[in-house]
Amino acid sequence: MSRILGLESSCDETAAAVVEDARVIRSSVVASQLDVHARYGGVVPELASREHLRAIVPVVREAMLRAGVEWRDLDAVAVTQGPGLLGSLLVGITYAKAIAAARGAPMIAVNHIEGHIHAVLMEARGKGGEVPLPALALVASGGHTHLFHVSDDAMRYRLLGRTRDDAAGEAFDKVAKLLGFGYPGGPVIDALAPHGDPRAIRFTAAKMKGNDLDFSFSGLKTAVLRWSQERDLAAEIGARRELLARNARPSVDEWLTVTPPATRNLLASFQHTVIAELLRRIRDAAEQHPEVRAVVVSGGVACNAGLRASAASLRLGIPVHFPRPALSADNAAMIAAAAFPKLARAEFAGFDLHPQANLVLAS
Repeated sequence: MSRILGLESSCDETAAAVVEDARVIRSSVVASQLDVHARYGGVVPELASREHLRAIVPVVREAMLRAGVEWRDLDAVAVTQGPGLLGSLLVGITYAKAIAAARGAPMIAVNHIEGHIHAVLMEARGKGGEVPLPALALVASGGHTHLFHVSDDAMRYRLLGRTRDDAAGEAFDKVAKLLGFGYPGGPVIDALAPHGDPRAIRFTAAKMKGNDLDFSFSGLKTAVLRWSQERDLAAEIGARRELLARNARPSVDEWLTVTPPATRNLLASFQHTVIAELLRRIRDAAEQHPEVRAVVVSGGVACNAGLRASAASLRLGIPVHFPRPALSADNAAMIAAAAFPKLARAEFAGFDLHPQANLVLAS
């Protein structure tokens, strides 16, 4: 039996978790900075670093307490090396080094994107199954939109496609901010989309030159901006901002009172287009790689109910795996899970480990 303490601090979530044998989550604690950044309409890197400094010690202490383990029970401490915000990553790495030095535990560096993929593999094992390999893996979040071919049990990754501009989650948040829905806006759009007609507005899909498995969402965001400018939405946007000023977390019914049918149709059409673009790349990649036996979808956008429902009807002839929402968003259990293959290979990091904001996942 092996246990790893995972630390995650790549963006605006301070997280710690204890995972056993890459399948059992003994504890998972996440301290959100949502309220800190919401007033600014997005993550402020300097504030994120400061909040990580405040949260890292109590979060780790709570994760150890909930797991019911002592330091001597751990086989390693795993930490996100990148990609992410440099200052945020530095907090997690520095604390991991402190644990390694004080407790004598080996330290394992983990790629954040690989962690998202392992969240799905870990959950499948926890249910007594396995995700068959080779597989396609789509990681879609506020910072990433990558499509990988995962080849075998050694977890070799080949990048098939990535966004050339905005990430999918970033597009959701920017559109929501533009229309006065606040930050983060992806969940609000997802909640309101069923109240509109997804085919009311036909957005033009980006045509990719060079690699048809790449993504692009900036043009879609610009199309929403032009639509709003043509209709002068100042009054309704103002009403939504007033609602947010009174209540930081309005209900769906409250949002609907300040969102006319035309804007609901816009949101539904926007979400429909983003989902169609994501699923089209999965379908095309599956056709180009008939050897794959499963699809993995993870990252914050994997929480999107519309994406989950649409993926269920892909009819690829192979299973499509999503993690539960708590494991889709940033968490430390996925970082610990991704460290187990490295533990088996004794692939440990030294005290010269440094954060890499643009760390790539390839092998």
